[in-house]
Amino acid sequence: MSNEEKPYPSRLKKKNRSNSILNMMIGLVFTLILITGAFIFLDNGEENAAEPEKVEIASDTEQQTSEEDTNTTEDETATEEPTDTDTEADSETDAATEDTEAEATEEDSEAEETEEGTVTVGGKITREESNDPIVEETVINTSWEPVGTSQSGNHVSVYDKGSVDWNEKIKAISYATGLGEDNMYIMMIKNGGGPQKSIGVVQSKDQSQKYRVHLEWVDSEGWKPVKMDVLKTLDGAY
Repeated sequence: MSNEEKPYPSRLKKKNRSNSILNMMIGLVFTLILITGAFIFLDNGEENAAEPEKVEIASDTEQQTSEEDTNTTEDETATEEPTDTDTEADSETDAATEDTEAEATEEDSEAEETEEGTVTVGGKITREESNDPIVEETVINTSWEPVGTSQSGNHVSVYDKGSVDWNEKIKAISYATGLGEDNMYIMMIKNGGGPQKSIGVVQSKDQSQKYRVHLEWVDSEGWKPVKMDVLKTLDGAY
């Protein structure tokens, strides 16, 4: 028999185990290489497949931009048209203008009435030319009313300055002419052709307005203006 030594069985087992582990590691590495390659291939395929979608997205973006441009154009066109707010503002402006014109007309009418010394509430004014050379016109206003009185019993016309009857005559003259009692010179008050009739001649303190007022007494109601002459001059007025 040969004297060559044979390996022990335990050493053979360790060598076989090492070979198996090495083979497994080689297989695992190969598997990892395959998996990595597959991922790379799939990524390249997805990128190539995604390119058409990018084109479509770009088209959608262009369409959206076109729609926005169209909407912008429509908005600009709509802006040029008058809005409800503008219409309301114009209506308010027109109404304010009409109110202003109406107020101006009313003020002019009031100024004219004051200047003419007439009251037109619920009445009719008649203006007549006069044959009297000192009279510019004769005015009759059907809205004139008695001015009231504090007197009672049988009335007796009194021409004493400061008396109750005298003061009520001045009140009636002021009412007819529109002149305030503090802006009026009493030139004369005299009998008007009867016991219950009087005539008063007055002028404004700046002497620009001159009037001759005819009065009549109304029992329990006071003196009432019935006619007024607008005078050119006081010469021959009384």
